[in-house]
Amino acid sequence: MAAAKARGGAVLTRWFVLWVLLASAAAVRFPGAFTGIRPWIAPLLGLIMFGMGMTLEAEAFRRALRSPVPLALGVVLQFLVMPLAGFGIAAGFRLPPQISAGLVLVGACPGGTASNVMVYLSRGNVALSIAMTTCSTLLAPLVTPWLTLLYARRWLPVDPAALFLSILEVVLVPVVLGLAVKRLAPGAAARAEAWTPAVSVLAIVAIVGCVVALNAGNLRATGPLVLGAVVLHNGLGLALGYAGAWILGQDTADRRAIALEVGMQNSGLGAALAHAHFGALAALPSAVFSVWHNVSGALLAGIWRRRPAGPGEGGRADPA
Repeated sequence: MAAAKARGGAVLTRWFVLWVLLASAAAVRFPGAFTGIRPWIAPLLGLIMFGMGMTLEAEAFRRALRSPVPLALGVVLQFLVMPLAGFGIAAGFRLPPQISAGLVLVGACPGGTASNVMVYLSRGNVALSIAMTTCSTLLAPLVTPWLTLLYARRWLPVDPAALFLSILEVVLVPVVLGLAVKRLAPGAAARAEAWTPAVSVLAIVAIVGCVVALNAGNLRATGPLVLGAVVLHNGLGLALGYAGAWILGQDTADRRAIALEVGMQNSGLGAALAHAHFGALAALPSAVFSVWHNVSGALLAGIWRRRPAGPGEGGRADPA
């Protein structure tokens, strides 16, 4: 029975992009079936972050802290490249105000746990990836509201205090609770860990489906525009993250980890914050990002996996 459940969870996570695409198509065709999820967007995100807290590995974080320069560089690039790229794309392409604010907001979000998987598959530095995700998540309540105010106020009013409280509620508190459960009840956390990725997938699928359903009437006009902006945004994050790490002398495995961490965002957080503070249309870039960054991340990881980092080049995280 346990093996069957594990296989079921693996199917859910392995075909994540397919489930999101199917949910999005169903949401366009039957929006009424998904709009009822609207009041549950924030609780679902909190559930995802709680699961993240239970799966964080302190040892991986300690290993990354032994070489703090790549960690500091990666976190700086995370919060420097993506918000600025989102602002540049929105301004350059003259996107509608809500979409512009949503693109900036998803760029100002921390990294998501999907990047950890992609770094593992790419033979990158997994410990660095986990540490970057953890640090950027813990910094998000302070950094994300300020960056959103800096870049998005051109299009819409931004209340950084309200954003701060929202991130505390749906990110920091659930992560801390997850960490507490792992420490105080490690047996229960270990049993739950097998299903945590699958639960996260279902929650993200529900959030994306709801956002698409709420924007079903606008998709014909805005869908291709948002997709183009998101593809460019993600591509710039991946490219500039890698280039920045290369210019500053990081080894191959660290470059891969930093590139994927910078280019892949916590799009569920972006969708929840955008919907709550800027409206349903502003959440659309995050919903599209949720699909696309997993596609681009998987493609890049597949290319890099065939080119493993050799000794002396950062081959510390070879998962084979």
